[in-house]
Amino acid sequence: KLGGYGLIRISPVLNPHPSTLLLPIMVMALWGVLMTSSICLRQTDLKALIAYSSVSHMGLVAAAIMSQTPWGMTGAMTLMIAHGLTSSALFTLANTNYERTHTRTLLLVRGLQLIFPLLSTWWLLTNLTNMALPPSINLVGELLIITALFNWSPPSIILTGIGTLITASYSLYMFLMTQRGSISTQFQSFYPTHTREHLVLALHLFPLGLLIIKPALISGLFT
Repeated sequence: KLGGYGLIRISPVLNPHPSTLLLPIMVMALWGVLMTSSICLRQTDLKALIAYSSVSHMGLVAAAIMSQTPWGMTGAMTLMIAHGLTSSALFTLANTNYERTHTRTLLLVRGLQLIFPLLSTWWLLTNLTNMALPPSINLVGELLIITALFNWSPPSIILTGIGTLITASYSLYMFLMTQRGSISTQFQSFYPTHTREHLVLALHLFPLGLLIIKPALISGLFT
């Protein structure tokens, strides 16, 4: 997110920008979205999956900033703030699982919904936000970015559309692999979740909910 802020700060230097300079950067950013999203579908390590998810979203942000349009800048800022809260919540959930199972392998941490139903609710809400389900603020950022890139080059809708579909796929994959299925027989007992863990997750998701009510708090910065 600091890198995206740095790109926004130096963007006036690139304006007016030669298309020969920014075209390769934007193409590589969009191609990186597809590649990192595809890597997420094959991940067996939970934290690595979340990390590659962040890289995928930042590819969209980089492409939006390079478009040098108000919609692109607004979408980039919105998605950076929204995904900053979402990815942090996902890492918190992954660490909560790790403290109880002592493994990050997806095949070994299945079926936790039966043991931690409230924690499973946090998993569901965070994954739905990660895949930009309406009316989340993530959707606002992605729609602004996709529209800005479509105005820049209509064929870009193919790359952004496929990237959005893959994002939804690996988000569902992450939820189903960690929450559904049968519990591994190597685990005999788990200690319960703590109030502080639920408080941390609430402090991640409540701001996202408040931004749904008034997205102008962050989306009106470049309009």
